[in-house]
Order: sequence, then structure tokens, then C-alpha cells
Amino acid sequence: MPATGRTYVIAGAGIAGMTLALALAKFGATVVVLERNPTVQEFGAGLQISPNARHVLNRLGLSDALDRVSLEPQALDIYPQGAQKPLLSMELGAIMSERFGAPYAVMHRADLADLLYKACRRFANIDLLFGVRGWDVASHARGVTVAIDEANGQSRTTRANAFIGADGVHSQTRQVLLDGPRAEFRNRIAWRALVTFDQLSGQIAADRVSVFFGQGFHLVCYPLPHRGQVNLALFMPGKTPEASAQPRPRRPGPRVGAILAAAGEGWTAWPMYTVDTALWHRGNVGIIGDAAHAMVPFQAQGAAMGIEDAATLAPLLVGTESAETAFSSYAKLRQPRTRRVAALSAENGRIFHMPWPLSMARDLVMRQQGPRAHLKRLAWIYSHDVGEGPEARD
Repeated sequence: MPATGRTYVIAGAGIAGMTLALALAKFGATVVVLERNPTVQEFGAGLQISPNARHVLNRLGLSDALDRVSLEPQALDIYPQGAQKPLLSMELGAIMSERFGAPYAVMHRADLADLLYKACRRFANIDLLFGVRGWDVASHARGVTVAIDEANGQSRTTRANAFIGADGVHSQTRQVLLDGPRAEFRNRIAWRALVTFDQLSGQIAADRVSVFFGQGFHLVCYPLPHRGQVNLALFMPGKTPEASAQPRPRRPGPRVGAILAAAGEGWTAWPMYTVDTALWHRGNVGIIGDAAHAMVPFQAQGAAMGIEDAATLAPLLVGTESAETAFSSYAKLRQPRTRRVAALSAENGRIFHMPWPLSMARDLVMRQQGPRAHLKRLAWIYSHDVGEGPEARD
């Protein structure tokens, strides 16, 4: 499906936006990426890349580069409230590749963004514009006209076949161009920190993910060997998106207490917003990633869903005469899956923060299920391969 002669404009140089740019460029399309920040920026720290997303990234030629900056954890250790030893170790490692055809890995978000950026730079048909002050889009029967205010104060006008908003949870594309809803704050804060391996010596395993459940909180830790650091993500309730005081979980227990102490005052608050809209496109304008379906991160699939979006939309755009038809097909393919993943993520959040004595029942069920139950329970997520074509439906 060569797309020589076609042009697409993408708002947002995040993970979803740059993945889409690469996918379109490999078909021969010209791609213009607009980013308001002066450089590639990925907020947060840790990122989990499951097999369903890794298939896409591998096909874009990033497999070896990903191996160099990521860790394939051998297991996910789950610690109940105050426990010194894991309740359960959910198997990961080699069995993930055996079952789903690609590894499950953890890495720093900035490292993936950097790999995508460098890959984009190798394509002469991808134009990355940073520090863009603003843009205006007019959709018409044969495409779009995009007026761009560049970083240097100059303006340019670009004609394109379609405009795609990959501009995040607070998407201008969704709210202004599609008249869609604002993102909703879900009364939870993700507190993030990075510490060195030495600071957590003896507290967590160096080859696996560690998850600690507590009363009204849970803490996720995983090593980033490429950086010599450990990523910490602490999830707690929050009445408002503005968080000033550092997090203070109740009754953390000795092991979690030691981990929190290692981070000290180094926590950064990240208020958690979600997006729920069925309107993903209008005319020759569409949205992907968090702009379309931002979800809580309790199944670690937010970035993966954006990566899948990009791999689904690119062949539809270049293989369909009408961008509007392509967007319609994309929405029909993607919306059932992203809704299902979002619902599971929200349910996980309720399960993780269960109060006593419900937490005891939760722990008993998890122990009885055993170390491989998740491989069957989550196979519908991990086995999904966008590369198999539109007929690969769950």
C-alpha cells in the first residue's frame, strides 16, 4: 500500500504520535508532527511494554534498541499489607515470549520516547516541529488545511489528507476540533520517584516487579538497569488534582516504609485523569492514544493502547481513499478493546485498595489462583497482534 503523495499532520510527539508517524512513513507517506514542547518530553518515569505493544515496536525495527534499554522481569511479586515476603510471584520472563510471541519488559518512558524520536529522524519524509506555538485546522472534502505558528514566530500552511490528534489527555484536538469532553479527574494521584539500586538494597528483587498492597494505597517498584535506578509509583486517593504535601500512606509496614524513606521528599505528583468519549473523529480529523481513551494505569496498558491505535490506523489511512472512512473503521475496531481494557484497569484499582477484611479474601483468591493464572486471564490483552490485520478481533 504505497502512500507516496499523501501527507498527514499529527499533533503530539509523544509515544502514540511518534509511533503513528513511523508507521505512516514506512508506507511512504509524508508526515508532519507538531509538538508544543521545545524537545521530546515524556512525563512520569516507568513504562511497561507488554507483548501486544512489543509486536508493533518490533515491526518498526526497534527490537534490538528496546532490548538495550529495558528489563524483562522474571516475575511480579505481590506483597499484602505489611508483608515481608511475597504472597505470590506471578511468572513473567521467558514464558511471556513462549505464550505470546514477544517479551514483557519494563523501561523508562523517556528511553522509549528517545528511541522513537531517533527512528523518526532517520526518515526524510517525517518532519518534526518542536516549540510550535499553535495550529488551526480546517477540514474540507479533500483533506485538511493546517495553519501552523512555528517556534521562530513564522507561520506556514500545510495541506494534508488528514489531521490526527495524539495530543494527550487534555487534547486540544478532542476538545476544540471535535467538540469533545474535557478529561475527568478520578480522585487519585500517582506519586512517582526514581531511586538508585543501592538505596533499595535488600528491599526488592533486582530482576522482577514488586507490588505492595496497603490500606488506601499501592506501590509498584521495578528496576531500570540501563539507568542504575528503580522506578517507584505510589498510588493514593486525592481530593483535588493539586497536590503539594509529599505522600504519607497509613500503616505502610516496614518494607514499604523503607522504600518510602529512600525516596524521601523526591516524589512528583501526577493527577490521574480519564477520557470517555465515543467521538474519535469528524471529517478528516481523528484522535488516538490518551486523547481518545485515557485510562487509569492499573493494568499498565495506557501506552500500549496508544501504540496499538497507531498500528491500526496507519494502514487504514494509506489503504483507504477517504480519511473519514479510515477513521470510522479504526474507531469500530479499537473502541470495544480500549473500553474493555479501561474497565479492567478501573476494576483493578478497586481490588488493589480493598480495606480489611475484604483484602484478606482478595489475598486468599490470588494465592489459590497460583503463579500462572494471569497468563490465561489476560491472554486477550497480551495475545492481541495488530499486525495480523483488521480481522484479528478479540
